[in-house]
Amino acid sequence: MIYNKDFKYSFNENACEKCGGKCCIGDSGNIFVNNEEILKLCECFGLNFDEFVLKYLRKVGTKFSFKEVKFENGYACIFFNQNTRKCDIYNLRPKQCRTFPFWDYYKTHIEELKKECIGICF
Repeated sequence: MIYNKDFKYSFNENACEKCGGKCCIGDSGNIFVNNEEILKLCECFGLNFDEFVLKYLRKVGTKFSFKEVKFENGYACIFFNQNTRKCDIYNLRPKQCRTFPFWDYYKTHIEELKKECIGICF
């Protein structure tokens, strides 16, 4: 169980095994990644920065976000494995993914979070 003192809920990370990746699929959105995270992924994939950006990222203002692919009735992160329904880069996922579901947005949108994440506990 993961707790964050600033949130009214906790998170059971074991629920991810049964979830099927709801936090990785759905409406189109941004999965931001910083330069340090990109460099770790470049090393893992054996690509230089420019090659990795071209293949896996899109520019959103001054930031980079993972590309998305069409999936079911919406979109999925490019690193979401549609067969296993798990993240292919789980150990190298960016901070945005590692901090889910403890995002400030969900402090005031708890009902939305309950629909998206079966691991939320009160």
